[in-house]
Amino acid sequence: MKIKLSFGIIVLNGEPYTRYCLRALYAHAHQIIVVEGACPGSITVSTIDGHSTDGTLGILQDFCENEDPDKKVIIITAEDEGHSDGFWSGEKDEMSRAYARRVTGNYLWQIDVDEFYHDSAIEKVKTLLFSDPSISAISFRQLQFWGGFQYLVDSWLLRRGAHNFHRLFKWEEGYIYKSHRPPTVFNKSGTDLREINWITAEDSLKMGLILHHYSFVFPKQVIEKAQYYKNAEWSKREKADWWANDVFMKLSDPFRVFSVYWDVSWIKRFRGEHPSSIKTLIRDIESGKIGILVRQTGDIEQLLRNPAYCCRRAWYILLNPFHEVYHRYIKALKRKLIRLKHEYSAP
Repeated sequence: MKIKLSFGIIVLNGEPYTRYCLRALYAHAHQIIVVEGACPGSITVSTIDGHSTDGTLGILQDFCENEDPDKKVIIITAEDEGHSDGFWSGEKDEMSRAYARRVTGNYLWQIDVDEFYHDSAIEKVKTLLFSDPSISAISFRQLQFWGGFQYLVDSWLLRRGAHNFHRLFKWEEGYIYKSHRPPTVFNKSGTDLREINWITAEDSLKMGLILHHYSFVFPKQVIEKAQYYKNAEWSKREKADWWANDVFMKLSDPFRVFSVYWDVSWIKRFRGEHPSSIKTLIRDIESGKIGILVRQTGDIEQLLRNPAYCCRRAWYILLNPFHEVYHRYIKALKRKLIRLKHEYSAP
């Protein structure tokens, strides 16, 4: 069986990653379906007609004209789906279903515009799928970059499963993209593909398959994400502006650096190798070919050299499993006792 990968991308304000993402996927792709535009929660970081403010849509169109000889790339906007105001009213569930309906490959690989893999990892996935056609879904462990290309963010929440991303799904006629959070696909019988032959993030990590997620590298990204987190119905993070302007830009609380800012989190140094497309992006930024504001990293370097910070970070890592037990069991028991008390005290 020939492996035909259909990549599905949702994007709003994808710069500076857009071209680099498409170029990274192109040789591996059967098709690349890009859904561009804003949902109501993104209204403060979009144009009046629901599109990217940084020219992403134009860049996508230019890529199709000049860098897509095999016509692999399909661009979808809200207007194409009948939304005359340009906004996706159904949020990211609707946007994901828009690319899912257009899949002609036998596997759907969901990817964000700021997610990258090593070429060798994608090749290994293709070999894995070819050798075992019964594989129905693959999840990946992510490395989440923060403040620059040389730093990662880690947290209690990430270590409890939030660093595992469901990304690749077998695809056949009659399959349904059920939800975006978390990404879930049902087969024609109505069975979640992760209930069949699912390669978990833990399993794929053992194979050396890692998702590099450059989601909090540039101030532009973080400010725009904070606006979305603040306004989206599913999120409503009222202090998102504080997180972006005070924590990300000024390190006012170095243990609340993750976007889920009420959870304990910290920064650590990245010591691996970037995918080739990111190496090219870094060179293009350094040479001035790509103009974008980068975060100065002197304060991060000073923090990572601070023995007190390193000791406290180690303490939080050590404390994590104990806090998880408390979070999962003790708090659940307390809630149950409160319910029982109310039941017995009711007239």
